[in-house]
Amino acid sequence: MIPLNVNARAVTVEAAPDTPLLWVLREHLGLTGTKYGCGVASCGACTVHLDGEAVRSCAIAVGDVGARAVTTIEGLPGGAQNPLVRAWVAVQTPQCGYCQTGQIMQAATLLARSPRPSREEILDHMQGNLCRCATYNQVVDAIQHAAREA
Repeated sequence: MIPLNVNARAVTVEAAPDTPLLWVLREHLGLTGTKYGCGVASCGACTVHLDGEAVRSCAIAVGDVGARAVTTIEGLPGGAQNPLVRAWVAVQTPQCGYCQTGQIMQAATLLARSPRPSREEILDHMQGNLCRCATYNQVVDAIQHAAREA
């Protein structure tokens, strides 16, 4: 049994310690907002926060999480009213939508550190999150929109 703190809730899961955090979130806890993309931490679709830092959940063993707080898209403050989520809708950012939860989680760490990021800061911070539909300009627009609205 592995104790975790997920979305500000204490949970215990029965999983092998080397199980990727992504699978524990999706399969054990039913938090399917976090997506499987590449499985090797290269695309960012599985991005979650560990103590407020964006990490790739496919590359972190659940046994290595320890007492750190895990936040998924379901635990993003404000839920559907979070400024980033509202901006994603307002700018109509998603196309297929598959990578978007990872994009939002990555963007949230940027806005937490830099509430009014420049376009260059956004591009630099988001460069590890890939989008098959190439919505990169919409992602930048949505982050700038969220920064203005916050």
